[in-house]
Amino acid sequence: MAAYLARRLAFSVFVLWGAVTIIFLVLRLVPGDPALLILGSDATPDQVAALRSQLGLDEPLLVQYGTYLADVARLDFGPSYRLSGDALGLVVERLPATAELAVVALSLSLLAGIPLGIVAALRANTFTDRVVSIFSLVGQSTPSFWLGIVLILVLSRTFGLLPSAGNGSPAHMVLPAITLALPFLAILVRLTRSGLLEVIHEGYVQTARAKGLTERVVIFPHAIRNALIPIVTVVGLQFGTLLGGTVIVETVFSWPGIGRLLIDSISHRDYGVVQAAVLVIATGFVLINLVVDVLYGYLDPRVRLAGRA
Repeated sequence: MAAYLARRLAFSVFVLWGAVTIIFLVLRLVPGDPALLILGSDATPDQVAALRSQLGLDEPLLVQYGTYLADVARLDFGPSYRLSGDALGLVVERLPATAELAVVALSLSLLAGIPLGIVAALRANTFTDRVVSIFSLVGQSTPSFWLGIVLILVLSRTFGLLPSAGNGSPAHMVLPAITLALPFLAILVRLTRSGLLEVIHEGYVQTARAKGLTERVVIFPHAIRNALIPIVTVVGLQFGTLLGGTVIVETVFSWPGIGRLLIDSISHRDYGVVQAAVLVIATGFVLINLVVDVLYGYLDPRVRLAGRA
């Protein structure tokens, strides 16, 4: 297990390096002068040149990259020229709002997706199964930005049931959480259904039935336990995806999280904030998946045996 964990840690460091490198290259290769964008069209050439020198943009790309990696290692992303504050500090301030939205969306997905998948599997090829399958297909296929706009038009503008923007009360959480949760909920339904259908035909399940155990005891303690093993991995992957997926949802609902801050900073070429936000999101994704890998190693003995080998 220790060797398995060491490999996962090394891979996590590589992923973080790749994320910070990609965002560095993307920001430098996008057309336009960030110094001119920061100062505005009325800035003089001398002012633009001075800011370019201050930002290190007049250095060769490799020199900029080396300086950038050194700053990242020190968690120093510099100030935000748009918001007048420490770039990393601004991102950390928005982190609780994004984490809150992601956790609520994940909870909704788990509470609804797994039971629906179990019902569909236990009633396979019936009307109930078809309805649940159609629902999951539609949920997976619906773009988040479109669903968010529809929910705002129907539940907020037309009926006035829920607020459409901000985060002043629990009611503000409902629409963005549903919008963010629906695609993952649909994935959980399909994964739970297929996993349970595969497990209930295994020999140990048939043996439990042959011993005279009730169907409820056979399904829940025996079949469900093994069917949920791959779901643990998917939950970890999707929670990281939820952190990144909040970019669109937060923009649609004006939710004051990292996603909205990231979009605003990209449009204004606020290098420090963009780099800090990407690193925070990537770090969260990597840590979550590292925890899931460890849990998966304990849940599935084959992983532990592979680690020892």
